[in-house]
Amino acid sequence: MTIRVGISGWRYEGWRGVFYPEDLAQRRELEYASRQFDTIEINGSHYSLQSITSWQAWHDTAPDGFVFAVKGPRYLTHMLRFRDETAVPALANFFASGVLALRRKLGPFLWQFPPNFRFDAERFERFLSLLPRDTTAARALARQHDARVKAPWFATRDQKTLGHAVEVRHESFCTPEFAALLRRHRAAMVVSHAIADWPYLEDVTSDFVYLRLHGADALYSGAYADAALDHWADRIRQWAAGSEPPDAQRAGAPAKLRRSGRDVYCYFDNDKKVEAPSDARRLLERLRLAK
Repeated sequence: MTIRVGISGWRYEGWRGVFYPEDLAQRRELEYASRQFDTIEINGSHYSLQSITSWQAWHDTAPDGFVFAVKGPRYLTHMLRFRDETAVPALANFFASGVLALRRKLGPFLWQFPPNFRFDAERFERFLSLLPRDTTAARALARQHDARVKAPWFATRDQKTLGHAVEVRHESFCTPEFAALLRRHRAAMVVSHAIADWPYLEDVTSDFVYLRLHGADALYSGAYADAALDHWADRIRQWAAGSEPPDAQRAGAPAKLRRSGRDVYCYFDNDKKVEAPSDARRLLERLRLAK
């Protein structure tokens, strides 16, 4: 098992001169951040298709052993919502855009659905069945891209299993059927902590656990207190060891104990007031993983 703690995104104007040194050029921010943490969520991929140039630059900038989590396109999760056949070429475009150029630095994919998206078992089954489980399947899917991808790239020969994590924000997902569906497709349910009216669930539905911590005082803001970080450190240790916290809030049945443990990914998204990198460092210190 491996525990990785990092930040959601890295390009924030307010971080300059606080987290980033005053004299650091903007083009070197990822270089700096990827030496402070061993994982970062890529957010830009959520808002638009990225170019192969960007994917390759991110790969080359991050050090060996680093892992990127990649946020899936909102065009799929917020607009198309996997309603019809148009989802296939749109998903193919994403994988043809160059994401596979991250190679061994490619970690889990994050699929975040909006607060007004209700649980629909049939539609969600369709969504999960379309997600490629390894790089071979991703390359096959990428070949179905359309003209929106001007420079398709999926030439990597790396053989790698792909993980998918799902973050939901509507209470209708608080049902055993949703947890069972994720478990059947080996997709992780995101443990999402936020000062917002979103469901909080800790069902372990995959061989890895994915946490997003959105802030302690307000959405995307508020540093986590020492006691809160102690709380998260304790839960992370239990998940990584293959067990679950005894007071876990679940929609479905408990997961089976894993003797081999689990990988855990944790990302701080309280980016306002530069709290995310500070909290990530403090949690790493509690886990005795600080660089």
